Amino acid sequence: MILLYIDPGAGSLLIQAIIAGIVSILVFFNKFKIYLVYIFKRIFKGGVKNDE
Repeated sequence: MILLYIDPGAGSLLIQAIIAGIVSILVFFNKFKIYLVYIFKRIFKGGVKNDE
């Protein structure tokens, strides 16, 4: 039977790296989604002008 041991320093670093990766992916896709919504709004509302 093999027992694995992760010392507190390496474990903490590993957990921080995993959390940072997840947050980075979420922020990237959120900004990408906002950009796509902006582009589609410009495309579909771009030809409409208000007479005000």
